[in-house]
Amino acid sequence: MENKKRVIVGLSGGVDSSVAAYLLKEQGFEVIGLFMKNWHDDSVTISDECPWLDDSNDAMLVADKLGIPFQTVDLSEAYKERIVDYMFKEYESGRTPNPDVLCNREIKFDVFMKIALDLGADYVATGHYCRKTSFNKNGQTIHQLLAGVDINKDQSYFLCQLSQAQLAKSLFPIGELTKPQVRDIASKLDLITADKKDSQGLCFIGKVRLPEFLQQKLKPKEGVIVEIPNTYRGYNNEIPIFNSKQSELDYLTKKANYSVSDGKIVGKHQGAHFYTKGQRKGLAVGGTVEPLFVIDTDVEANVIYTGQGKMHPGLYKSALFITNEDLHWVREDLALLVGDTLDVLARIRYRQPLEKATLYRVESGLFIEFSNPQSAIAEGQFAAWYLGEELIGSGVIS
Repeated sequence: MENKKRVIVGLSGGVDSSVAAYLLKEQGFEVIGLFMKNWHDDSVTISDECPWLDDSNDAMLVADKLGIPFQTVDLSEAYKERIVDYMFKEYESGRTPNPDVLCNREIKFDVFMKIALDLGADYVATGHYCRKTSFNKNGQTIHQLLAGVDINKDQSYFLCQLSQAQLAKSLFPIGELTKPQVRDIASKLDLITADKKDSQGLCFIGKVRLPEFLQQKLKPKEGVIVEIPNTYRGYNNEIPIFNSKQSELDYLTKKANYSVSDGKIVGKHQGAHFYTKGQRKGLAVGGTVEPLFVIDTDVEANVIYTGQGKMHPGLYKSALFITNEDLHWVREDLALLVGDTLDVLARIRYRQPLEKATLYRVESGLFIEFSNPQSAIAEGQFAAWYLGEELIGSGVIS
């Protein structure tokens, strides 16, 4: 009898990874469940919202029910170094990181994958709603990362930093299913996770109170909240005439340079680095006709700039830039050369509908110009771009 291929499934204690493990077993793989413990500090998790202990217990019960071996691995040290410290650093410099994207690149498909391969695995599988296909091109196998069939749950964005080498070893068993189908399979199998709520919050940490989490490292310091009027001089500039596409893109991506005198002081805050562009909650300023949104933060001067209403011109931009260091091609064979352009669909955050855009490759990096202006393009977040349903590249917004 030929040896079965061995797959190690990251069992998170949720319904998606539980069903992923079941499907792989049905397909004839030798399946092993591994729970990643990534966090110890319960003081910042909201205790009754499934801390890791409940999750690891649920994962163990699922493995038991499916009759597969199970073990826990402690990755909290790598997690602290690669994710938590990075988050603190990004927030401190006034950027908005995306821990979930990083967690996939650095933890699940790197540290965890290495452990799995050391245990003799042929593949690592997760419960992500996305699909992988492969084809041959000039004698080389090319792996494609496709959106999940369930448009409401597609999680390809979170995997936008994966490489060909990582995709080669990855399986996404539930990508062809919808969430209701997944829950249905789990109920029929009578799995403990069948009706479990989807986890929110940082990957694997459970639900974290972000401000408190950040306050462990970033000291509160009082500053002012300034409201910038819609009539701010920078908004109704005559668009200059450009001598090149690049000078136009430079203009479109230029950061507004607000100062306190451009608006009026409407309140106080406890630290500009706790706030992110587009944020509405947590400002605690009343008495405005429309709610205030953060349009910019200045962590050096510790000032938060806000504007009234979600149509405030300070929220919108039609282009963004990604430096060469932060540029990543899932499809290396499709990487643009300097001077190339490409029409794509792009998003700047998870769950945002895909938007028409054009990529422009220049010496210093890559511009993305959107057909329609986008709200709250936040530095530090990931932009991802697609051809049809295939995610081909991504990068950190600079």
